[in-house]
Amino acid sequence: MTTRRRLLGAAPALLAAPAFAQGEAAQVLRFVPQADVTTLDPLATTSYAVRNHAHLCWDTLWGLDAEFRPRPQLAEGHAVEDDGRRWVITLRDGPTFHDGEKVRAADAVASIRRWMARDTHGQTLAARMDSMEVLDDRRFAIRLRRPFGVMLEALGKSSSYPCFIMPERFASLPAATPLTEVVGSGPYRFVAAERQSGVQVVYRRFERYVPAPGGPVAVTAGPKLAHFERLEWRILPDPSTTGAALQAGEIDWWERMAPDLRALLSRRRDVVVDRVETEGTVAMLRPNHLHPPFDDPAVRRALLPALSQTDVMSAIMGDDRSRFRDGMGCFTPGSPLASDEGLAAVTGPRDIAAARAALAATGKLGARVVVLNPADQVNNSNATLVCADAMKRMGFEVEVATSDWGTMLTRRARRDPPERGGWNAVYVAFGGEDLTNPGGHPLLRGNGADAWFGWPTSPALESLRDEWLEAPDAEAQRRVGRAVQARFFEEVPFYALGQYFLDSAYRRGLKVERRGMTLPLNVRREA
Repeated sequence: MTTRRRLLGAAPALLAAPAFAQGEAAQVLRFVPQADVTTLDPLATTSYAVRNHAHLCWDTLWGLDAEFRPRPQLAEGHAVEDDGRRWVITLRDGPTFHDGEKVRAADAVASIRRWMARDTHGQTLAARMDSMEVLDDRRFAIRLRRPFGVMLEALGKSSSYPCFIMPERFASLPAATPLTEVVGSGPYRFVAAERQSGVQVVYRRFERYVPAPGGPVAVTAGPKLAHFERLEWRILPDPSTTGAALQAGEIDWWERMAPDLRALLSRRRDVVVDRVETEGTVAMLRPNHLHPPFDDPAVRRALLPALSQTDVMSAIMGDDRSRFRDGMGCFTPGSPLASDEGLAAVTGPRDIAAARAALAATGKLGARVVVLNPADQVNNSNATLVCADAMKRMGFEVEVATSDWGTMLTRRARRDPPERGGWNAVYVAFGGEDLTNPGGHPLLRGNGADAWFGWPTSPALESLRDEWLEAPDAEAQRRVGRAVQARFFEEVPFYALGQYFLDSAYRRGLKVERRGMTLPLNVRREA
């Protein structure tokens, strides 16, 4: 069966959905996310599907505009006193949670405390904080021992554990205890009764939502408007099925179109191919620092000459170099801290023989390596298999542990040795906006048990991160950035694999207003 025949014939039988009258159907947006919502709690995972789900249901104190500058959302404003050591934050009057209760300062304080236990910015804030107290229903104060100049950026971050504001009774739960109920203040309500794992997630418009007033609409800033009464997330792991459903009008919007279907869908007059995500996606391979063989930095360095960023990017995006960038270090290409420091390690000729010799010198030739592979995520899987092949050819004994996305996320969180259900390496993809500096870059933390999955310990990287946070100006930050990248290639907390750009695809007639992040908000169906 040809790809074209699958595209034209697969969808109708697979997309079981409620029957709607024409008028009611106009109030429903059918959206295919990049993955299933495997947990309701945005602090339980850095999965972008869960993050996007959370942006529908909850709100943050600040949001980020197209330039990634913080803009007030639930916050009305703030005051900074005592040379940056005291912050007083005031909430807007009006926002309510889905249960009808007002959003209060006590909710914000409890939410920030829970968030600080998980997020890299939050952990830094916690280390510098003396106290946080509720002043009244709309105001709270944060007292610091040392200034924290990126306070608004931290509280308004869009990704990698955003600080969503939840009712105090939920926010008081430990960060390690996942939420099982969603009571937010965002533009959509989560419909628990209609959730079917691996099939669909459903939301209803929250009629009492109070959007932020005015301002630019981009990323997570500005009014978050729900123009549809019902939002259905259809979980369709197979790209051919999803492409067929889009062409047949069975779905309205495919968040991240499979790259190999771009040419076909671009020729369709009833489909719009649109680059909504402006900062691209950065691909990385994360070694597990807790267990052999990657607990040894010499072994981690040995893999560098075997990995080809060009090969990984081509496996995801094909040969069109306008859709990816290779030759990158630890920061997003084009961002202020991106530099050429140490780049010869990834831009020089790839040399499997040199990698094998370096591995043999460590005494780990033939070491067993378990690589996690979520087969239902085509981009992740393609990149994983390229990396696994390079490891095999340089002398590792590689086991590719293939599963679905949800199973992979569960296993990735395990710290057990690989022979007891753990792992050695996993492919990772983050939005480029998350990786522009050492303050927020989750995979550059070297804080051991509190670090992102893989759990590296690096006092040197942590010291440089503190130095960057204290840097007095942009030039000083760039100098520290070069030092961070030099240390990065020495310690190899992760492997940079390149940056690629994915497009959305949606039915012509939809007007997509919000840019920078593919959120089904501020989108309407034009007449």
